Amino acid sequence: MADELPPLTDDDATRSLSDDVRQLVEDGRTLVEAELAFQSSRAKLVGARIGGIAGMGALALALVFFALMALTVGLVLALAESLGPWLATLVVTLALLALALIVALAARRRWRRLSALLTTGEEASQ
Repeated sequence: MADELPPLTDDDATRSLSDDVRQLVEDGRTLVEAELAFQSSRAKLVGARIGGIAGMGALALALVFFALMALTVGLVLALAESLGPWLATLVVTLALLALALIVALAARRRWRRLSALLTTGEEASQ
């Protein structure tokens, strides 16, 4: 039968429960030390690479910003032919401010919803 235990040796017969508990504690310590070493090495790896990832993200955001600025300048130049440079600049600026206002109002609405949800959650838990 495959589930049969191996025969006891003289060493197995003379071991006490306290010896088994000591061995279990030692194995537990070894396991904890190994886990701490593993997690430490993972943290070092992440720490070493997070700076490069953040740098690439910042560069991508900067490039998007420059692309949007080029689009804005292009809009002003395109409108300048028909409206004149000052009026074209005013139109583009007002359009951008209107868009910023719309986004800000949407952000405020989401903030109020979140605040209400958190306030309701706190009252419900009390």
